[in-house]
Amino acid sequence: MSAVDRLTVTVDTDACCAMGRCAAGAPEIFDQDPDTGTVVLLDATPPPELHEAARLCADLCPCAAITVTEA
Repeated sequence: MSAVDRLTVTVDTDACCAMGRCAAGAPEIFDQDPDTGTVVLLDATPPPELHEAARLCADLCPCAAITVTEA
């Protein structure tokens, strides 16, 4: 498995400010808690076709609550 094939997403729910950009931008990877609005991680190791969406959500998160690690 090459570095391009493996990507891990983590979220810091304490840092999340519940803007919902991640859930709107990559609903296959993120959702929002119905009570608090904070991020819910649905897929910590998304398939390669979702890597760009995961990176974009991490970049656009106003609270820096999403981290993407490539191995």
